[in-house]
Amino acid sequence: MENTVFYMVNLVKVKQSLERLRVSINRHNYLYHVLNIPEISDAEYDALMRELKQLEAAYPQFVVLDSPTQRVGAAPVKAFGVINHSLPLLSLNNAFSKEELLAWYSRISKILDGQQFNFVCEHKIDGLAVALTYVNGQLTTGATRGDGSRGEDITQNLKTIRSIPLSVSGDAPPRFEVRGEVFLPKDGFNRLNRERAENGLPLFANPRNAAAGSVRQLDPRITAKRPLDIYIYMLGYAEGKVIPQTHWETLEYLQSFGFKVSPKNKLLDSITKVEDFYHIWLERRKSLPYETDGIVVKINQLGLQEILGNVGHEPRWAIAYKFPPVQGTTTLREIRVSVGRTGTLNPYAVLESVSIGGVTIRQAALHNEDDIRRKDIREGDTVIIQRAGEVIPQIIGPVLAKRSGKEKEFNLSEKLYNSSKKRPACPVCESEIIKTEAEVMYYCPNVACPAQIKQRLEHFASRGAMDIRGIGKSMSALLIERGLVGNFSDLYCLKDKKNELLSLEGMAEKSTTNMIDAIEKSKKQPLARVVYALGIRHVGTETAEILTKEFGSLETLANALKEQFSSIPTIGPKIADSVTAFFDNEENIWIIEKLRKAGVQSEKKVAKPKGQLLSGQEFVITGRLDRFTRHAAEVQIKALGGITRSDVTGKTKYLVTGADPGSKLKRARALGIKQLTEDEFRRLLEKQHRFT
Repeated sequence: MENTVFYMVNLVKVKQSLERLRVSINRHNYLYHVLNIPEISDAEYDALMRELKQLEAAYPQFVVLDSPTQRVGAAPVKAFGVINHSLPLLSLNNAFSKEELLAWYSRISKILDGQQFNFVCEHKIDGLAVALTYVNGQLTTGATRGDGSRGEDITQNLKTIRSIPLSVSGDAPPRFEVRGEVFLPKDGFNRLNRERAENGLPLFANPRNAAAGSVRQLDPRITAKRPLDIYIYMLGYAEGKVIPQTHWETLEYLQSFGFKVSPKNKLLDSITKVEDFYHIWLERRKSLPYETDGIVVKINQLGLQEILGNVGHEPRWAIAYKFPPVQGTTTLREIRVSVGRTGTLNPYAVLESVSIGGVTIRQAALHNEDDIRRKDIREGDTVIIQRAGEVIPQIIGPVLAKRSGKEKEFNLSEKLYNSSKKRPACPVCESEIIKTEAEVMYYCPNVACPAQIKQRLEHFASRGAMDIRGIGKSMSALLIERGLVGNFSDLYCLKDKKNELLSLEGMAEKSTTNMIDAIEKSKKQPLARVVYALGIRHVGTETAEILTKEFGSLETLANALKEQFSSIPTIGPKIADSVTAFFDNEENIWIIEKLRKAGVQSEKKVAKPKGQLLSGQEFVITGRLDRFTRHAAEVQIKALGGITRSDVTGKTKYLVTGADPGSKLKRARALGIKQLTEDEFRRLLEKQHRFT
């Protein structure tokens, strides 16, 4: 009996020691990695970690998920999973000049109709956006931005970043999400590249690529060796708690839970002070420990953010005010020509390697032959290269003072002259090239051109189109080279060619099965994605959505007359010509028929509403709701057959009004639109549910 009591007392002491060590180590992590004010030496910190590891090894039953030792505790994974974002991670609209910033300010001021607001300004750090979800105080998932709606599950890798808390204490919401930018500081980037050079490994081109590559390692132990950091820049959502009503207060709120927020953020009360903030950091940007290509300007009041809403995939309430592009000079060695997926012949420059703004540049876009002539760019020229953020490097023009007279003017017809064919020809399939009077581009008219087929296949399988994992640039080329596919419709026959797939380099049983499963899963993609995936010239994702909504099926779209497009907003003559030309091609019709027979979505699916009360009725929400988030309210409306809009029009049926409503209320009253309080809205939903 005495031994049992002694054993129990001993275990209690062990648990107390473990908890004391964890609290101490977490505190020192926070002081060092977040506040940058360490209290102990590295040796003292290492001693604490050793003691904790030894105790946990001796008493594994007491190991907890948020222990500091668990930051690098996971085994390598074979592939990343997918996490659906509860709220989309939007991208930002850009302002490249003072005039564009003031135009944005004027637009939002007009929408807010005299309501007072101020701004929060932040550095636009060149890193990787991530979303971190906490449940009952524990970090449960971490994901990349991905396509905005869903991202890759990189939870184990993010746990290795010491400035990300594994758990939060205090009065935190039961479930919430924060968003931040993972980045590699300049010092860490330079040190990493030195180590790679010493080991004979290829160097990273810039800190952003290094950060992105680091968090996407299949082995978290590799990520743990990289000196990554993070700044949290917003609260995605919070459930079960009342949160602050301004962005600035929300950042302070998140800091109270141990999240790292940039000390360079600034609360400003005028657009003039925003401009001052921009110019201060334009001058000081080189002194920053991280790469940044501008500032982000946000409306501070969260209620006004909701009123402003989004335009497409961009919030109206924020804008990125970009620093001027970084320039440099180098030698243009040669102008080459590539073939695009729609047959365009695209000139591009091959350059002497040059580092601009931390990025190594070897190629640059040249658009078309007319642009090359207008700028008087010649092979052998010393040229000015410009890089701005994510924009493809471009040539501004030649340095005329450095011309020697040996430079060679570019002529596309001469460049593509085929001596055996005795005419300009496609550099890939040798078909005769064409050029219409209305276009500035030359084309390869051969839809069977291998270069076009490869790029169309790659586009069809891409994330924004059919999202077929495992079929990227290399695999597309390999499938065509081995004769396994002749066009993208042949992907749906690959399930009968499993043995041939297994014979491909790098393909094993698991990866082959995953690819076939991804192809089968893609059949359920909505029609708008299918239309975009077809690769019709000038038809992007938004145009594909418009065409799908208007015509409803591939058959109807294929049979549409050119005149039918004229009544559709945003569909101009160029798109109309392109769409009709695509469906006039017999091979394209044959490919579409193969897709239909394979079971790919060819008609728009109309979700059946749970009841008829809200079917087709348009709702607009304004102001702050207490019992719903804006997103949750919109989901409820759509689930019951209703439609949500961001602006009040004559078609609006109801305006749901929360606290601090904006100018939408004034417009709704002028139009005689019925207004619902939040309680009335809730009762309307409850009434609808009783009838379903």
